[in-house]
Amino acid sequence: MTARPVIVTRPAREAAQWVSDLRAAGLDAVALPLIVIAPVADAEPLRTAWRQLVNYAALMFVSATAVEHFFQHKNAADTLAERRFWATGPGTTRALLRAGVPLELIDAPPPEATRFDSEALWERVQAQVSAGVRVLIVRGGDEAGHPTGRDWLANEIDAAGGHRDTVVAYRRLPPSLDVVQRRLAIDGAEGRAIWLFSSSEAIGNLQRAMPGVQWHAASAVATHARIGEAARAAGFGALRVCTPLRDALIASIESLA
Repeated sequence: MTARPVIVTRPAREAAQWVSDLRAAGLDAVALPLIVIAPVADAEPLRTAWRQLVNYAALMFVSATAVEHFFQHKNAADTLAERRFWATGPGTTRALLRAGVPLELIDAPPPEATRFDSEALWERVQAQVSAGVRVLIVRGGDEAGHPTGRDWLANEIDAAGGHRDTVVAYRRLPPSLDVVQRRLAIDGAEGRAIWLFSSSEAIGNLQRAMPGVQWHAASAVATHARIGEAARAAGFGALRVCTPLRDALIASIESLA
């Protein structure tokens, strides 16, 4: 076991899996979800997207959660044939496979990639986009259901002459921390635990949930350079950046332990 526990900040269901994996590797891991996943208030745009699927050459999913919430609205008659399914990383790819998408229809960065993001995905799929090609981006939204997240890939589709639409499959909400969770967060702030961040949004939610807390004594592992930048901007002291793959995560955590 590590001398300090590892605080996993992913949404609750994903956090539980990461905690299990880290514990199996001998790390003392505990979940503190800093993003709450909720269904959209109005699912009609999702049902409409399925009815209009034939209009799209490709569907891009920002996360495994986007896949799961989108496919909840699939009918038995809906076909997946003759279109591509884009995934930013291995977790999203696994979710597509669980949803019944054949592997040969999925485009994603290779498992040995040094990063899993829109830029790495675009390197794989940009040849698919030309004038008039339509792409549907399936993503999360805020409490009101408005799309959130980066528009980098959407802008690349526009620049290539393609057309893209967006549908919000789920909402991402800030957490409401209880007494036990706040105590754990203080342990992390004071360096008695190691933070594991896979989202810049989680860092922002943590700062808003714990106003006035200083983070210079805190240690963190971030799964992307942009997340690392957000942690540095928040004032985190010791920081490691690595890919969100098991061995890389363990090595980075152990280097801080």
